[in-house]
Amino acid sequence: MLLDVVIMAAGKGTRMKSARPKVLHTLAGRPLLQHVLQMGAGLGAERLITVTGHGAELVESTMRAALPGAPLAFVRQEPQLGTGHAVQQAVPELPEAGTTLILNGDVPLIRAETAQALIDACGGEQLVLLTVDLDDPTGYGRIVREGEQVRAIVEHKDATPAQRAIREGYTGMMAAPTAHLKRWLANLKNDNAQKEYYLTDIVAMAVADGVPVVATRASSETEVLGVNSPLQLAQLERRFQAQQAEVLLEAGVRMMDPARFDLRGTLVCGRDVSIDVNCVFDGTVMLGDDVTIGANCCIRNATIGAGTVLQPFTHIDGEALGVTIWAPAPRCEAGRRGPHRQLRRGQELDDGPRRQGQPPCLPGRRHRRRARQLRRRQHHRQLRRRQQAPHHHRGRRSHRLQLRAGGAGHGRCGRHGRRWLDHQQGRRRRSARRRPWPPDQPQRLDPPGESTQEVSHP
Repeated sequence: MLLDVVIMAAGKGTRMKSARPKVLHTLAGRPLLQHVLQMGAGLGAERLITVTGHGAELVESTMRAALPGAPLAFVRQEPQLGTGHAVQQAVPELPEAGTTLILNGDVPLIRAETAQALIDACGGEQLVLLTVDLDDPTGYGRIVREGEQVRAIVEHKDATPAQRAIREGYTGMMAAPTAHLKRWLANLKNDNAQKEYYLTDIVAMAVADGVPVVATRASSETEVLGVNSPLQLAQLERRFQAQQAEVLLEAGVRMMDPARFDLRGTLVCGRDVSIDVNCVFDGTVMLGDDVTIGANCCIRNATIGAGTVLQPFTHIDGEALGVTIWAPAPRCEAGRRGPHRQLRRGQELDDGPRRQGQPPCLPGRRHRRRARQLRRRQHHRQLRRRQQAPHHHRGRRSHRLQLRAGGAGHGRCGRHGRRWLDHQQGRRRRSARRRPWPPDQPQRLDPPGESTQEVSHP
């Protein structure tokens, strides 16, 4: 059966208070829209049709760069006149048969199992709605039933007080037969309080046409939560990270505090892996058996060999090429790496054969030693320049030359110049004391200026 996915991503996101389009704000290191597109691509859809509006060019270029192999298609909604009007823009891209799955670009955590359940329930014959029971369904359309049959969806703004008391809300996602969907979209009207075209109005049309309308409840509230403000984005981020941590804990990974753990990609762990607090894993990271990760480590696109111990504050950024790190030989610090260690891209940190007692051959040690030598040499060169520079280039007010008596001609001035002269005179005095008396010159027994007596030696 043909499957097409339509994703509504044209909203401006005024409450985000940002110049960036709402669907490009990141959750777990990836844009919101990218989460939805990757899930849709995993369903085997023929095309992923994204309805863009605000910041359309930026959204389209970002998604094409992030998912080069996905069957992407983009249509524009200008101006934005409601959800029904958004899906109408995708009608020319839809085939005449098959099933169309409609998703929201700002609901990033929808699971593939839930979407597949909608597709299977539709079967190209029924209209299937995804609903959820909420304690506070404010903002959600209400599901109006007669017994078990769904009769209509009423938007929150247009609902009566009795309808607003209903806790079952419409999540904005549905699966519909494509042929029926095209006919229903063509008959939408904007006779409502907002003067917009509501996608939910097709439920009443399906009931009038005798097409069964089925509601399927989501397994959890988290997978259908949308993002409309920075607060909601932060709350959804913590929910997602808690889910990731729970999966790893169930697999046997030991975490000091699951609430202080961030996974922004894929993490594969072996046996007996221990992760301390405030660690961030980005890209594709693989941890071997008996690996210990210290606190405040950032690891991106890296493979950590078995038995490795990463000390706190270790930063490993493999970029696209990735890095591979193996534990040192048992005689060298019990396989420790770090702390405050940063590796470049494409490196493989392995000790290899070496002499007994030789320290591990860490990449960059020779370069750091050379950098220290260059800095020391530059420092000495600057000192020599300051000593040799004329007094009017020193940047002080000591250009008014004040030399002590007998010190003229040295080009030094001020307090520093006097110290330098004292030093030079002291050197001369010490040199004179060390100089041996010539054998043909009589020794001076009395101090200078007083009477002297020559003593001849037999």
